[in-house]
Amino acid sequence: MSLHQKNPQGSQSQHLQSCSETQGLQAAQISEALAKSHVSSPRLMPGNSKESPAAGVPSTREGAQGFLSSPVAITATSSSRSGERSSGHKEEESTARAAPRPAIVPIPSVREQEAALMKLMLLKYRMKEPVTKADMLKVLIPVCEKHFSDIFLKACQHLEGMFGLDVKAVDPRNHCYELVISMGLTYDGMLSGEESVPKTGVLILVLGVILTKGGCAAEREVWKVLNQVGIHAERVHPLFGDPRELITNDLVKEKYVEYRQVANRDPAQFEFLWGPRAYAETTKMKVLQSLAKVYGVEPSAFGSQYEDALRDEEKRARATMSATAASPSGAPAGSSAKSSRSSCP
Repeated sequence: MSLHQKNPQGSQSQHLQSCSETQGLQAAQISEALAKSHVSSPRLMPGNSKESPAAGVPSTREGAQGFLSSPVAITATSSSRSGERSSGHKEEESTARAAPRPAIVPIPSVREQEAALMKLMLLKYRMKEPVTKADMLKVLIPVCEKHFSDIFLKACQHLEGMFGLDVKAVDPRNHCYELVISMGLTYDGMLSGEESVPKTGVLILVLGVILTKGGCAAEREVWKVLNQVGIHAERVHPLFGDPRELITNDLVKEKYVEYRQVANRDPAQFEFLWGPRAYAETTKMKVLQSLAKVYGVEPSAFGSQYEDALRDEEKRARATMSATAASPSGAPAGSSAKSSRSSCP
């Protein structure tokens, strides 16, 4: 039995709440790692500054030395040597104690390695260039290279969930990839000449909240979900800047959402709806599929919203077929029909 069949409201909300908290923790960790490494810094690029690696990530040689000079390695080496010393070598022992120990270089965590790949891939996106496996291996320390596939997969998932970017293979044989905006959207919120990150992930999340609330979401409901992934109304985000300005101004100007005051409410309350550009560029099903990936569930877990999205897909398919049949050339005449907008009760 599916999630929504068990309990259309309680089970779904509780499950998604739990998933949101888990995803929020991961997003916060990745955001912190990216912010610490100055995600937009061009120093990341292999080849710059004599092929210096990403900021905060040791080079290949430094990474190996860091592992060998870790506290565990130093302790093991010291213990081994102490066993070999004899009581008659006091002078050598004194000299050995006086010698400086190798510097301890901490090994970056898996999260930091994921962030290093994301940093490189985001920079390539800004530069409108593909990224290769060879490029990515240059920002990983040797001990993590054998786990490249897993780290790469996680980085791709975070890029989609946090920034609304899909990683497409343009040359699978040579492991060459490019980043594109998800779901057919054309907005990334990046201003030319500025070092920033795509904000499409925030847009998709807002559209998703509106959709799961029946097409119209109270402002408090939107912020409740955003708070779970570390985005707060009165707090500047290290990657996305001023969230309130982004959601209530930028996305409104871009016509992706509508932000309006609820009538007859004191104090004043506001609500969000999909804007005309959202209806023109994407679909309910695409948004639900994206949310399902973020929450780690099947799209059908969204119950009535999923059924509504199916009806919307069928309506679009019929409209496309009708347009094709009516066109002399057999091609669709104009764009497919747009879904009717939902309104608050």
